[in-house]
Amino acid sequence: MGLPTVAFAHLGCEKNRVDTEHMLGLLAEAGYGVSADESEASVVVVNTCSFIQDAREESVRTLVELAEQGKELIIAGCLAQQFQQELLDSLPEAKAVVGTGDYQHIVEVLRRVEAGERVNRVSANPTFVADEHLPRYRTTSEAVAYLKVAEGCDYRCSFCIIPKLRGDQRSRTIESVVAEAHQLAAQGVQELILISQITTNYGLDLYGKPRLADLLRALGGVEIPWIRVHYAYPTGLTPEVLAAYREVPNVLPYLDLPLQHSHPEVLRAMNRPWQADVTGGLLRRIREQLPEAVLRTTFIVGYPGETEKHFQHLLDFVAEQRFDHVGVFTFSPEDGTPAAALPDPVPAEVADERKSRLMALQQPIAAERNAAWVGRIVDVLIEQENPSTGEMLGRCSRFAPDVDGEVRVSPGEGGLCAAPGTMVPVQITAAETYDLRGIVVGARELVGAVRAVGRRDA
Repeated sequence: MGLPTVAFAHLGCEKNRVDTEHMLGLLAEAGYGVSADESEASVVVVNTCSFIQDAREESVRTLVELAEQGKELIIAGCLAQQFQQELLDSLPEAKAVVGTGDYQHIVEVLRRVEAGERVNRVSANPTFVADEHLPRYRTTSEAVAYLKVAEGCDYRCSFCIIPKLRGDQRSRTIESVVAEAHQLAAQGVQELILISQITTNYGLDLYGKPRLADLLRALGGVEIPWIRVHYAYPTGLTPEVLAAYREVPNVLPYLDLPLQHSHPEVLRAMNRPWQADVTGGLLRRIREQLPEAVLRTTFIVGYPGETEKHFQHLLDFVAEQRFDHVGVFTFSPEDGTPAAALPDPVPAEVADERKSRLMALQQPIAAERNAAWVGRIVDVLIEQENPSTGEMLGRCSRFAPDVDGEVRVSPGEGGLCAAPGTMVPVQITAAETYDLRGIVVGARELVGAVRAVGRRDA
């Protein structure tokens, strides 16, 4: 008789997803069946998130629901790291807690649980970082893969609990990242997304200086059409890094800049002093050096002490910068962070109203930035098809998965279609606030478009 099936419930960010995929790979290699259907298993591994209050509530709700179904629970991830003993004490169904730096021990933990133990496998100070040799069973579409280039974070933003939950920055070697990228290319991956807490600081702990530019150049030799970088701080986008974006053909000119705010006083309260130089001038220089840049950012509104004047500064900044994509969060006080004890809290209804005002300001900007792509012929990665309409859904390079828009693609002349996981040339025919529409382009139209561009440039 084989080993039992273990189900997985994944919550939280893409960094967490990579950890889940490693646990799946390790258990599959050890002979366990793995499933995303909790009904098929008596043991469920729940990889939890604890980043903000909403995420904690979702994690707890998932655990309670599974416990009520009579499942035995192995709780992994950030909630386990933060509330290890409380979880074991309050949930009899919780048979083990596994920390953010301990998921590589999942097989050993499960065997101890099967032997009747209750296991606390949480290192107080996470130090582990996975490499290309750790088994991995991917859960995203076959065409897209996330590649974690470093763990942890050396910054101490006053609102953020991540360094407490994941430890200080630990970069992988360039050779290790490139080796895994080649493995993913061999699996048919079309888009590789590099992630860490601060990707522009990649290599600082290992090499004594950031090495993102060197990493991007090394990844230029990997046969994956799109390489996208998430969590790039503008202060780390040096001329050397921007040159790599510009010169390495498969690195997309997509800059994900988690700015959080624009006003120096709010940034100081957030303990982000290094960000003081992120002004219109810096962003202008970035755009000059990378003219095709697509800029995404996120902001926090309602931070303790944020006045109407501070918020107006942020509105003016967003109006001036005209970002392609903007995400807005209201402040969430996290126990164990300095921001939780800051004076002058902003009432929730004021924070919500500021979020609405900022999004209302951004919507016509987003629509205008999208409209600039109408008429262009771009590569689109097809992700799903709708048999009833014949329409396909995909993304062009300006859209990252899950956080940005999508391209709705109609078949071209003669019913030209494309299967999910493939890239096709698409002429953008219309723009909406967040999404684009287009039509598949055949070889004849593509040649005509290339010739037209040649004549225009002549």
